[in-house]
Amino acid sequence: MDAPLRLIAANPLDQLAKTVEALLVVASAPLTVAELADAAADDPERVEAALGLVGERYREGRSGIVLEHVAGGWAFRASREAAEACARMVEKPAQRGLSQAAMETLAIVAYLGPCTRPDIARIRGVAADSAVASLQERGLITESGRDDEAGAIRYRTTPLFERVFGLESLSELPRLDDLGGDVAEIRDRLHAVAEKRTA
Repeated sequence: MDAPLRLIAANPLDQLAKTVEALLVVASAPLTVAELADAAADDPERVEAALGLVGERYREGRSGIVLEHVAGGWAFRASREAAEACARMVEKPAQRGLSQAAMETLAIVAYLGPCTRPDIARIRGVAADSAVASLQERGLITESGRDDEAGAIRYRTTPLFERVFGLESLSELPRLDDLGGDVAEIRDRLHAVAEKRTA
């Protein structure tokens, strides 16, 4: 029996769950099952079973921290009951007073990205340099290549954006039509820019 198989055979599921728990505690970003399996030198199916044990131990209403599947991986977050106290101690990027311009820019990048500053400026009707710089500094958006024609830098949201907003992926963003209110103008601007980029 080779070393990895010996390790799996000697590692009961509850011990693996403790290892997975420790890996999630020290990780700075959500970890996929494959990453957890690699770090634990164990089988992905067993890691998924171990995640079930950890999730039961750290579920909403039972613990001050909660295991969640977010941004394509697994991570701990503060429970709803503890979130306010945690926010007072360590501000989340999205809660550090994002300006209206930054929130509009973030929404555009989330729904249309990757997109350029000129794209954002056309949709908002004003320059986006300051808002883009602020969002980059907070780690909510990042560079994603260059536009083929103009050579302008494109921007996309980051896994931190998904984690801060509790999304497993961008597909979980609400549809513009479901947001209520008058979104026709925003939708028209988004479509106009998207058509120009794909023409």
